[in-house]
Amino acid sequence: MIRRTLILIVAFLLAAVVAQAQPASRVHRIGVLLHDGAPPGLLEAFREGLRELGYAEGKNIAIELRNAEGKNERLSALADELVRLKVEVILAVNTPSAHAAKIPIVITRVADPVGSGLVSSLARPGGNVTGLSILPTGLAAKGIQLLREIVPGISRVVVLFNMDNPGTKFAATEMEDASSQLGLQFLRLPARGPTDFPGAFQAATRARAEALFVLDDTAFTQQRGQILKLATNHSLPVVSVYKDFAEAGGLLAYGPNLPAAYRRAAYYADRILKGAKPSDLPVEEPTQFDLVVNLKTAKALGLTIPPSVLLSANHVIE
Repeated sequence: MIRRTLILIVAFLLAAVVAQAQPASRVHRIGVLLHDGAPPGLLEAFREGLRELGYAEGKNIAIELRNAEGKNERLSALADELVRLKVEVILAVNTPSAHAAKIPIVITRVADPVGSGLVSSLARPGGNVTGLSILPTGLAAKGIQLLREIVPGISRVVVLFNMDNPGTKFAATEMEDASSQLGLQFLRLPARGPTDFPGAFQAATRARAEALFVLDDTAFTQQRGQILKLATNHSLPVVSVYKDFAEAGGLLAYGPNLPAAYRRAAYYADRILKGAKPSDLPVEEPTQFDLVVNLKTAKALGLTIPPSVLLSANHVIE
């Protein structure tokens, strides 16, 4: 009996020694840097992409989220904070966030990573940044063409964009070029936030605008209720890149599928965590797009949506 007890004690001690010798499962730290928040569903898409690649929060990854709440001047300090927390990679959402981050970066919701100086080229990023370019060349022209199909004879359009967001400046320039090629008059309405919206719409009225494009910006998405109310007061059809506006009362949305982009960002984070260099990972352009048409809004504006547009739509709001 004593011998058996000694054997059990020795076995237990050996097991304890072996267990201590085993390296603990490594927990990777991922930072997420937001300029002005992101809908919970989009961040969940990123987490879903990580889960599909074998990561689980609380087991082998920890996610540190920081939000500048629309204040660009806070981004650099928040990026430094993530570095002090020893995150291994940062998911930077939109252009200002990407410029603030200082370690390996995965971008998403960035309009022009080359023009904004984040990467040397899409095929060969050449630095510490890779990920997804969210607005491919030609997207603005497609939006203008769809609008012309819905509003025949349209001649004057305006675009609302955030002057502090380099990505939307690029998109506004591309939209202006597309409008010019189609013989449309074009006006830019720069704004930084809600206090600028009334003045922008007054300028649109003075210009006798017939439609309003709202370019991608997280601050604008969060204030879409005010923007759409002003558009209704000025009888302006609203076209946006993302479906949030069409679902909230805009006329039309055509642009990349954001959840797909966030899920794909997880792939880049995984590659970097496994040792890949951002400079060796080509930046991707979106491959999935949404076309959303709001028939209720069209009816209120006295517009008829052509069958060709309805057949192409992913989602029709009735």
